[in-house]
Amino acid sequence: MTRNQPNPDDRSDNVEKLQNMVQNTLGNIAKAEESLAYADSSTQEQQIQAKNQRRRESIDAMREEMKDEAAAQNGQGQNNQYQ
Repeated sequence: MTRNQPNPDDRSDNVEKLQNMVQNTLGNIAKAEESLAYADSSTQEQQIQAKNQRRRESIDAMREEMKDEAAAQNGQGQNNQYQ
């Protein structure tokens, strides 16, 4: 039986991946906003608006994570609790 070895922690392209995720999410928001014109009911409109709000919150979180990753790549790391 072979043992599963964990993959090494390669964070070198995390900022790039996060940027792509932000761009994709912004595209999804734009498409959803366009679809509001074709919503069948106010309930459907509210659902689309609520989902877009969650997407905006996710984008905020991804941008914060991008800052953390960029700092880690620059050797600054995150707030060192042990100083």
